[in-house]
Amino acid sequence: MQARFPDFRLGKVLATSFTATLTERCGDPVERIPTPQRLVDWLAVSGLTVRSCTAAQLELARELREAMHAALTAAALGEPLPAPAVHVINDRSTQGRAAAVLTPENRRQWRLGSASCVEDALSVVAADAIDILAGERDGKPALCASPTCRAAFFDTSQSRTRKWCDMNTCGNRQKKARFHAHRNQNVGSEG
Repeated sequence: MQARFPDFRLGKVLATSFTATLTERCGDPVERIPTPQRLVDWLAVSGLTVRSCTAAQLELARELREAMHAALTAAALGEPLPAPAVHVINDRSTQGRAAAVLTPENRRQWRLGSASCVEDALSVVAADAIDILAGERDGKPALCASPTCRAAFFDTSQSRTRKWCDMNTCGNRQKKARFHAHRNQNVGSEG
C-alpha cells in the first residue's frame, strides 16, 4: 500500500509554489515533500523532470526552500534580505545546467538535459526566486494573512493588495470563520 501524502499546492509562480511545499508554517506544519520521491514528483509536475533524488539532494532542496521563504518574507516586509538566505539561493542558482527555451506560444520554458539531476532543477527554482527578489517581474512578494499559514506568494493583483496565498484554502477558511463569528454574535444578541 502506497503512503498518502498531502496534495501539492501549485500556483503560477515556480518559486512560491516551491516554498508552498511546507505549509501552515505557524500552525501544524504540513510537509508536502517528505521523501526524495515526492521531490521528484513535485519537480515533474512543475515541468522539471529528473530521474531520481537522494536524501542529501532532498536536504539541499529543503535548504533552498527555507532560504527562499526567508528572503521572500523579508522582501514582503520591506526588510533587508538575510545574507545567509541570499548565499544559499545564489549557490543553488549557479550549480545547475538548465537552458531557457522559447515555446511556440512565446513563453519561456526550462529544459533540463536527459541526464539532469536535482541540482539542475533546483537551479531553475532558485533563478525564479532571483527574478522575483530582484524586481524583474510585475508584482510583489507578499505574505498570506492567515495567522497559521504565513506562506510567501507573488502578488500580481492590479492593486497589489491580495491577502491570501490561495483563496480556495486560506481565504475560504478566514471567510468561514468571519461568517460563523458574525452568526454567533447575532444569535447571542437575539437572546
